[in-house]
Amino acid sequence: MKRFFILALVALIGFAMPAAAQQYQEVVYLKNGSVIKGTVIEQIPGQSVKVQTQDGSVFVYTMDEVEKVVKEMKSNYVRKPAFKKPAFNWKNRGYRPTGYAWFIDAEYTSGKEFLRSQYIGLGTTHGYQFNPYIFVGVGAEFQVALDVAWSNDAPVGKPEVINDGKKEINSFLQSTEISGNDFGAVVYGNIRLFLFDNKYSPYLDLRAGYSTSAKGCYFSPMIGVSILIVGTSTGTVTDFDGNYTLNVPQGSKELQFSYVGYETKVVPVPANSTTLNIQLKSDSQVLSDVVVIGYGTQRKSDLTGSVTNVSSKDFNMGLVSSPEQLINGKISGVQIMSNSGSPTAGSTIRVRGGASLNASNDPLIVLDGVPLEQGGISGNDGNFLSLINPNDIESMTILKDASSTAIYGSRASNGVILITTKKGSSDKLKITFSTTNSVQTRTKLADMLSYDEFVNTIQSKGTDAQRALLGTTHTDWNDEIYQNAFGTDNNLSVAGKITKNLPFRASIGYYNQSGLLRTDNAERYTGSITLNPSFFKDHLKLNINAKGSINKNTFANTSAIWAASTMNPTIPVYSGLDTFGGYTEAIDNTGAPVNGAVMNPVGLLNMNDSQSTVKRFIGNIDADYRLHFFPDLKLHATLGYDYAQGKGSVYVPAEAAQNYTTSGLDYSYGPQKKENRLLTLYANYNKLVESIKSSFDVTAGYDYQYWKSTTPLYSEMNTLGEIQKTSKASDERHVLLSYYGRLNYSFNSRYMLTTTVRRDATSRFAKNVRWGTFPSVALGWRVTEESFLKDNKVISTLKVRASYGVTGQQDGIGNYNYLPIYTISQSGAGSLIGDTPTPTYRPKAYVPNLKWETTTSWNMGFDFGFLKDRITGSFDYYTRQTKDLIATVPAAAGTTFDRNITTNVGNVDSQGVEFSLNATPIQTKDWNWDLSFNMTWQKMKVKNLSLTAGTPATNTSVGPYIDSYQVQTLSEGYAPYMFYVYHQLYDEKTGKPIEGAYVDLDGDGQINSNDLYRYHSPAPDYILGFSTSLRYKKWTLSTSLRANIGNYVYNAMAMNSGAWETVSYNSYQLNNLSSTYLKTGFQTRQYLSDYYVENASFLKMDNLSLGYNFGTIYKGCSLNVSAMVQNVFCITKYSGVDPEIPDGVDNSFYPRPRTFSLNIGINF
Repeated sequence: MKRFFILALVALIGFAMPAAAQQYQEVVYLKNGSVIKGTVIEQIPGQSVKVQTQDGSVFVYTMDEVEKVVKEMKSNYVRKPAFKKPAFNWKNRGYRPTGYAWFIDAEYTSGKEFLRSQYIGLGTTHGYQFNPYIFVGVGAEFQVALDVAWSNDAPVGKPEVINDGKKEINSFLQSTEISGNDFGAVVYGNIRLFLFDNKYSPYLDLRAGYSTSAKGCYFSPMIGVSILIVGTSTGTVTDFDGNYTLNVPQGSKELQFSYVGYETKVVPVPANSTTLNIQLKSDSQVLSDVVVIGYGTQRKSDLTGSVTNVSSKDFNMGLVSSPEQLINGKISGVQIMSNSGSPTAGSTIRVRGGASLNASNDPLIVLDGVPLEQGGISGNDGNFLSLINPNDIESMTILKDASSTAIYGSRASNGVILITTKKGSSDKLKITFSTTNSVQTRTKLADMLSYDEFVNTIQSKGTDAQRALLGTTHTDWNDEIYQNAFGTDNNLSVAGKITKNLPFRASIGYYNQSGLLRTDNAERYTGSITLNPSFFKDHLKLNINAKGSINKNTFANTSAIWAASTMNPTIPVYSGLDTFGGYTEAIDNTGAPVNGAVMNPVGLLNMNDSQSTVKRFIGNIDADYRLHFFPDLKLHATLGYDYAQGKGSVYVPAEAAQNYTTSGLDYSYGPQKKENRLLTLYANYNKLVESIKSSFDVTAGYDYQYWKSTTPLYSEMNTLGEIQKTSKASDERHVLLSYYGRLNYSFNSRYMLTTTVRRDATSRFAKNVRWGTFPSVALGWRVTEESFLKDNKVISTLKVRASYGVTGQQDGIGNYNYLPIYTISQSGAGSLIGDTPTPTYRPKAYVPNLKWETTTSWNMGFDFGFLKDRITGSFDYYTRQTKDLIATVPAAAGTTFDRNITTNVGNVDSQGVEFSLNATPIQTKDWNWDLSFNMTWQKMKVKNLSLTAGTPATNTSVGPYIDSYQVQTLSEGYAPYMFYVYHQLYDEKTGKPIEGAYVDLDGDGQINSNDLYRYHSPAPDYILGFSTSLRYKKWTLSTSLRANIGNYVYNAMAMNSGAWETVSYNSYQLNNLSSTYLKTGFQTRQYLSDYYVENASFLKMDNLSLGYNFGTIYKGCSLNVSAMVQNVFCITKYSGVDPEIPDGVDNSFYPRPRTFSLNIGINF
């Protein structure tokens, strides 16, 4: 039968083969040896020639520079070298001979939809190439089908009676009738979308046309459905076509049908028929047993690695600005710490403590199958994740051991976080609106002298000149800069289905949070849409995701925090004069601000306008096709795109004291642009072989990921338009190519094997070391499936796991560290040419054989459950060894132009224990009580940092600077970032520290750098988490707590303001002192005294909430309300602002707020 067809998807992979239609290009040969190819757009004989190159650039050369201009033949396409962008001719035409296999299309015949599952076609296409990615044409093909066709009106099989009195149940999920093969001719018009701009590019093809072929098939069997005679152990499973045959004894009443992800169905045995056709419905409860893993999903019971999943129902509640805060304290081995209390700040995330030193320790984050770039962007440096709306997230899965992470190869050493967003459902239309409104208050501030203590100290110990600087005003500077900050988070989502097979979800969100500092603010607009169409009885499934956000930030000048702590509390905020914006400032005899003086904190805030706008789009299209003729095989393709753009502006008026000498600031920066493109192709084969009691799950695939970051040249200018500083333009790119495979094997549902291998190549390394191989293997034993435990009424789950794997690291370093390149000199380091300072270029340090940092991991653990899994938990012990460590170490004299060099040196070892426990002690109709506890112990040690084996141990100073001092070190044989300080001596009678008196550790009679010692680490020994939820009828009370034990913090705030010398940096101003001054009496600052290294162990209650579910209040409308407090309390011995400091050095830390919020949720 002839019919028209509309093609939805031709092929996931094809290759365009352009004919060698030739064109000419003009080539300009210059006398200096350069060659310019393009088009001569203007030529003045004897004077000049103007050339436009293929990338659009225009150059003008005098004839004195030109040797000759000739025409040369060129091909339409030239295969481009790796990692380089080729030129492109926008007027390219030509024949494209094509061949296809495994074609899929949707056709309409007499109003009925058919599917022809596969054929081989051969034909030609002729058309127009508009640009590297779009080709429009027409074509014709001859097609030959490889399969038989089916119809859906075959007769039902006849009942059959067995002699032994048993009844045979025959079932056809789709009865079949063979109709024969298919062939025919097709003419069509098409649009071809290429993924890359080269002739070997994969492409998608959209076409419509006319076909003379006639056959088709239409069916959707469920393979491997378990059928059991209720009350017995007799059963079977459906076959390749969804059919089953089962001998049912007389007297049997019911059959049970079960399949992973679908509701178990129990139906009566038919009395008068031997055919029983069943349709199963998907079950969200059962699907909760399925977790997302790298490139697929897997049942929790089948996992052999250390994997933890947190679903939306277990997320932290309250005002959550960024996705990582949803799981803080929920998972053993995972530490999440906000970098400050600012709403624009990000978080530090560590999985098992990290595995590197100079390279990144951040985990790989994968959003709906798209690995996201690490780091930030101009205008949002510290919180790139905040561009994703937490309300759109359905679950987060954390892969911790090498068995589960090695499938991601070179980026998996620090763990992997898989974020899955909410999808549409096939249910009726559902509208959800939630609003959270909050107020934030400040908690603990720096412990400084009170007003009375300050005045008494100056009066009793100050000079006459200092006493003369005391004022009569009582100013609380903290009250002047801090505020009660209001915030709101509003989200509206609509989910349902557009058509029977097209579920969707759309959402919009608005978030606005002011900071505790008065001019601090973060505002975010988000939108997302998700389409999940399925075709051909779910054989072809698409997931289409698009997320967009606009962040508008206003940054407070955080120098105001230090200024408010140390500003003289006896002087007023306002001077009553017009100078410096009317704010009181320390001025010298000339009327100018005193150089190096502490500035008015209110003026620092109000006279600094720093804003940014950041836009981000993340989109991906997933296609899953389960072959009709081979349904055990699934083909998957993902196209992903992540684009971000950040720009901002800074304005400080000329009269502001903070930039008085430069006449203020007035400039814009950006836009910085970041692109991340992804192509993922993999095949998955899943087969249950009943005859050998084995199941096989095999995946093999290919990834291509490309990153690009560009920043334009910009200058920081003052209000007069004068350039103060220039930042050079940058264009950074790198590519990662990957091949990978995984095998999951299970025997008798008891013994499991998982093995993976990944082969990565990165453009960040030279060709000879560009490729790395990352394997893993894991074993699992489901002990409770053994006969001696199968019927145990106490132990319901017991699974033992062990794994080994190798992962890599190449993030957190430059893109071109292996190349010899030049870099511009630092500001102020130029050469004088005439009277003009001119910046110069110098060779940059490089290592030509820089290579992968690799981490080898072992993991052993077990999962357990008691009393029908009312109590569950897991235990893991792991060790990790990182070799070829990418670290910055001192370079040998004369070997490079830098003092330090980033290269592969030494090793780092770590080990740890993780334990988690979940329980439901009470579970009744009216009462439900859930408990969750997790504990982590971890240790990390630097094994070697020497460039040459056997050389003396090195101590490399690291960490933030305090004036010219760094108080942390990397040392061989010790934990990284330990504090490197002197051992303070104390007065035996008073117990006070003795200024400048330290232990002479080497006994040479003098105190010098040889007496420094390593004293504690910022990393905790133990990390604990606890959460509980108690429900009574419609009331729910929940809380979560966290604790760190054994972490230390250097209190730089106390040191830097705790000596008498800091009360007056000049003769024009007084400064407040830390309260530690009253305890120490130090006259000068003791930068390297271990007195300021404090135990920062803590117990925090992160949130406390009380909610009430009103249920249905009016015609399908339900309402729930909850009140929450976040950062409820903190118990610690640490004397500073907060014991949780990301880098371990507390120097005027932005306090984390306490948040009170009210949430209202409405569902329609």
